[in-house]
Amino acid sequence: MTRLRQLLLFVLCMAFGATAVQAKELPDFTDLVDRYGAAVVNISATQAQRDAVTQLFPEVPNLPKDSPFYEFFRRHLEPFSAPRKSEPRSMGSGFIISADGYILTNSHVVESAGEITVRLNDKREFVGEVIGRDKKTDIALIKIEAKNLPKVTTGDPDDLRVGEWVVAIGSPFGFENSVTAGIVSAKGRSLAQENYVPFIQTDVAINPGNSGGPLFNMNGEVVGINSQIYSRTGGFMGLSFAIPINVATDIANQLKTSGVVRRGRIGVMIQEVTKELADSFRLPNTRGALVVSVEKNGPADAAGVQARDIILSFNGSEVETSADLPRIVGNTVPDSKVDVTVWRNGATKNIRLKVGEIPREEADVKHLSQKNQKTEKSNRLGLVLSELTKQQKEQLDVENGLLVEGVQRGIASESGVRQGDVILGFNSEDIKNIKQFNRLLNQAKEGRNIALLIKRGDFTTFITMKLVDVD
Repeated sequence: MTRLRQLLLFVLCMAFGATAVQAKELPDFTDLVDRYGAAVVNISATQAQRDAVTQLFPEVPNLPKDSPFYEFFRRHLEPFSAPRKSEPRSMGSGFIISADGYILTNSHVVESAGEITVRLNDKREFVGEVIGRDKKTDIALIKIEAKNLPKVTTGDPDDLRVGEWVVAIGSPFGFENSVTAGIVSAKGRSLAQENYVPFIQTDVAINPGNSGGPLFNMNGEVVGINSQIYSRTGGFMGLSFAIPINVATDIANQLKTSGVVRRGRIGVMIQEVTKELADSFRLPNTRGALVVSVEKNGPADAAGVQARDIILSFNGSEVETSADLPRIVGNTVPDSKVDVTVWRNGATKNIRLKVGEIPREEADVKHLSQKNQKTEKSNRLGLVLSELTKQQKEQLDVENGLLVEGVQRGIASESGVRQGDVILGFNSEDIKNIKQFNRLLNQAKEGRNIALLIKRGDFTTFITMKLVDVD
């Protein structure tokens, strides 16, 4: 064998050897998918298209938002703009977190949904009920009536390392149980208009329909919920963002136990600390959040925080950038007393502060009904009703009524009744409880018109419908 042939043989052996080593090092996702893929679900939501209930309540005119008449028409006409028919709106993903049917997904997947269908890996379908949703973190909790379901296990997103492999399972473009993989690109990302989530950035292929699906680490633990992508085309371009599972779990627990999400506030306007600002304030680095203004009589003002203070830490958590502060404060329990460290006049100063609460948005949650209030299954009108709590009666300024928890396809949905409406009356009678409502409904004969007195926001009106029993 000539020296040249020996050299060529050596090079070939090295090349094939390196390829074999690389092949052994590539991750294998098959066991992970086989074991945990069954807990991933497909979610389809329908939304009612809007039309006028009657000629008394026409559609809102197509006016620009800066028109002086825009707010007038929106407030007075939009509340009674009713569904014409239910059309497919969105498809997304979710995953089962408990064997009795609780499912996590994104809020935007089920936003304004009239009906939700949850499709399992084994092709079974269930009607999903939105227990609650939080727009600020884009988290929603859904419940289906089932038992002994496969469920995921959760991991700690803080243990993720940039560069490690992660896997997504979901339904991009409706293709169920699709698996994609990539690596963690960055942690703790702050996105515009997203103040409460330290996103996990990955290069996992995520497309419309993946929203709400799980992000797994290589141990098969869910570490995030795939939420959004950065794209100039509408499709995947290598930048995907997931909500850390610990953030989602905290939100889900609040929605499950109380139906609302409470967030702290301190009443300050802040901005980023640049190198130039750090120099001017004699701060040795660019850490912290610069207080631009302080709300008069707010929590920060009462504690002695001043404009031009730089907040360095809050309740034991370091504030590295200004984007960290809203998230840290928001996750702090309202009314709790915390220690705040600020940079003032070239030195640190410790301040004791009582955290306030961000006003809750009504649209953030489906309802405020308590667990001990009676709730009915859907009736012949297709309505799921619950009795108002004492708190709700005070908020709505009514003595009695029934809250419309859900509207399924049927007479009521076609007539314009919406989820969130409050039924005050049935024909000429005031409604006090579900038993009375069911009695009146059962007494009503097929082919007869009935009138429901509905309260929606600040407005009250009768909605009429003809009873037609469907076998």
